[in-house]
Amino acid sequence: MKFTVDGREVFATTGGTDFDPAKPAVVFLHGAGFDRTAWRLQTRWFAHHGRSVLALDFPAHGRSEGPALTSVPAMADWTAKFIAAAGLKNAALVGHSMGALVALDCAARHGDKVRALALCGVAVEMPVHPEMLESAKANTLKVQELMTFWGMGNALHKGGMVSPGLWLRRESLAVLQGNQPGVIHTDLVACNAYKDAPVRAAEIKCPTVLILGDGDLMTPAPKAKPLAAAIAGAKTVVIPNCGHFMMVERPDETLEALKANV
Repeated sequence: MKFTVDGREVFATTGGTDFDPAKPAVVFLHGAGFDRTAWRLQTRWFAHHGRSVLALDFPAHGRSEGPALTSVPAMADWTAKFIAAAGLKNAALVGHSMGALVALDCAARHGDKVRALALCGVAVEMPVHPEMLESAKANTLKVQELMTFWGMGNALHKGGMVSPGLWLRRESLAVLQGNQPGVIHTDLVACNAYKDAPVRAAEIKCPTVLILGDGDLMTPAPKAKPLAAAIAGAKTVVIPNCGHFMMVERPDETLEALKANV
């Protein structure tokens, strides 16, 4: 499905049903270097159980027009515009990694647009190793390999997926390799630079859940504790035997956590 934000085309998927802005909406936000397909195992359930679903591609990702946005606050402002462009009064935001920071910032500064919040693979800060930044700037394969190696939980590096035949690391590499030059670097710089999460967390008024992996090496679960403590009434779900990409590593457990909260 196509929308227009700031004069540029945005692509989003609807979970396999017609989009109906009259229903409670759930908007899914992907992480750095990825796209809407990260959420395909959760969107279908919500789309067939009374919600309207939009899993979007940020600018310059997937099938959305560029250029890429250069900061988390800019992406948060853009997300608020997207909600309005979709004809929605408000929506639940489900964000992963970079998308979680965007969802957090959007809920804090555009509270009227966000009715509920789910933050997956989030931390109070998301520093990026200088070697990864340099590799991303040079548009080399190394940064893509590091993102998949450190992102996937150890239990799934050699198989064991709930979906038979799915090779998670190779699929993730394929998505990352599809990016335009400079996009991954722009995303990682935005994550690295964002330091406002503690302040924004204290400003959030909507129901919030943090969904974390106990084996996450990129955003370790303990690093989310300051956010959980700052958000009034926030719930925390820690998924066992799970790395950074819980929505594809442990899709059923992630869905259960989302069902209870958005």
